[in-house]
Amino acid sequence: MAQGLGTAYARMLSVAMAALHEREPGRLWPLMAATLPDVCGGEVLVYKLDDWSESAGTVGTAPDAAAAFDVLDDAALGLLRAGFPFAGHYANDRDRTPVTAGRVLGDAWSASATARLVDEVLDMDHVLAIPLPEATTPITGCLVYRAGTDFTDDQLRFARQVQPLLAAVDQQRQLLERWQRLVAASAPPDVAEDWDLTPRETAVLLLLTEALTAAAIGRRLGISDRTVHKHIQNVYRKLGTRDRISTVLRAQQLGLVPASDLSHRQRGRR
Repeated sequence: MAQGLGTAYARMLSVAMAALHEREPGRLWPLMAATLPDVCGGEVLVYKLDDWSESAGTVGTAPDAAAAFDVLDDAALGLLRAGFPFAGHYANDRDRTPVTAGRVLGDAWSASATARLVDEVLDMDHVLAIPLPEATTPITGCLVYRAGTDFTDDQLRFARQVQPLLAAVDQQRQLLERWQRLVAASAPPDVAEDWDLTPRETAVLLLLTEALTAAAIGRRLGISDRTVHKHIQNVYRKLGTRDRISTVLRAQQLGLVPASDLSHRQRGRR
């Protein structure tokens, strides 16, 4: 069983690495949603990257499972958005350990309106919540559904093992979305490709404009200081610069990042 879990983690790591090389932020979570259910013993995944509340927010899934959600009315979508019973469960403390609805509610889960909806729409019986480990308010993350018996202890441990991978992918998604918003008014969306910057290098460049140290960037992205320095050196080489301040100024000049008053804060962080 340990070897099986190791193989599953290696597969998930490979998918996460592929997601981190995607330039379009909207493609990152569908990639994860297409693989994560299978490797953790589920069949369908729904990700909820904003508040698990009934009245607002979006739900997403893998492209091949999307048709099942297209037929849902507002009331049914509201039940899925609410993330019952997990929103209340995780609101009580800072523990973000993955857990199933059956373990939270016991037999009461199968009698709930959400369980009936999941059975009717997806033909599933059980749901596993995998919140992002640093999620506070709102709680964000994904739900994995399966039919038959509940998820096993090993599958819950595996879900906890992949939480950092999901967090890294979502951090990259947020940075790419932010970068797209910031440069939309001043540069075409393919400007980073013009300078051969990878999505990861683009994220590091954006964080450089915040005057973060390599250690702080590493913590933000979930990577080592050494990897951060490698990305920074690649950015320097591609932009023809030698230090942080000139890099930020050059990136602003090219429209890779918006002009701001942050550049002076880079001085002394060479």
